[in-house]
Amino acid sequence: MAEKTEVATAWEWPSRRQWENADVLVFFKRGNWTPAQTAELEQFVGRGGGAVFIHWGCEAGDHADNLADVIGLASNSKLTRYRHGIVDLTFNGELFHPITRGFEKTTFHDESYWKLVGDPSNLQALATGEEENEAHPLFWTRELSSAGNHAPGRIFVSIPGHYSWTFDDPLFRILLLRGIAWTAHEPVDRFNNVIEAGLQLR
Repeated sequence: MAEKTEVATAWEWPSRRQWENADVLVFFKRGNWTPAQTAELEQFVGRGGGAVFIHWGCEAGDHADNLADVIGLASNSKLTRYRHGIVDLTFNGELFHPITRGFEKTTFHDESYWKLVGDPSNLQALATGEEENEAHPLFWTRELSSAGNHAPGRIFVSIPGHYSWTFDDPLFRILLLRGIAWTAHEPVDRFNNVIEAGLQLR
């Protein structure tokens, strides 16, 4: 476990205390994402909180437009296209973003989404994958202005994360752990000591 880090789980939704005390919330399970829930997320980010979305956590059905207003893009399963298999990622080298430092291209065996709801111009695409002859964001960030003296609220989204083996890929772990640290306004190398936890490296 990383030093000075406390992890708690929430099922099916964060408690009031968790909303008030968390620095970062990580959403992985598919949620209902009602407008009221999205408003609660927006308030949390508006206080400078960080939110991380992994894979199907961005599915919001008919309310995808509300969630996309906060996180940049969101899935409505009636519209979203998807594919399982080899996903080739190209990283945006012009951003010089700390999350993707050292990455140019990589490949995961996972699932990609495209035809998401929202405006891609409202986010920073860290990495894209090509589907149907077009590049689509598969990792991205957003920074949202916060009230008072709070630091900007931060969002990190990873569309990969369908298969359990993806979470055992050290490169995916680097990106995900850097994303979590970045949303907390911490140095992106904050969790380097847990990248290899539980892995059998050869």
